[in-house]
Amino acid sequence: MIVVAIIGVLAAIALPSFMRSRTKSQANACVNNLRQIESAKEQWAFENRKTQGTAVLTSEVDAYLKKSPSCPAGGTYNYATVGSNTLCSVTNHTLP
Repeated sequence: MIVVAIIGVLAAIALPSFMRSRTKSQANACVNNLRQIESAKEQWAFENRKTQGTAVLTSEVDAYLKKSPSCPAGGTYNYATVGSNTLCSVTNHTLP
């Protein structure tokens, strides 16, 4: 009985820490995806002579990526326009 109580207390302590670290790692992976998309978007704009504010075609930019990235937390990416940051639909997943 005491062993079960100790395991329960340890689980209660470890679970919130695990969830925090999982959320943090998903956010970091998403930010890295956003950086890759930004690099591909800038390369696409440079090669196609696009100016600031030009709408970005996702399918054309994805050709500059090995594989289309996806947010590990289930969010979606909005490539926006040339010169503006790519956005993720999940809160706190933004480029610094």
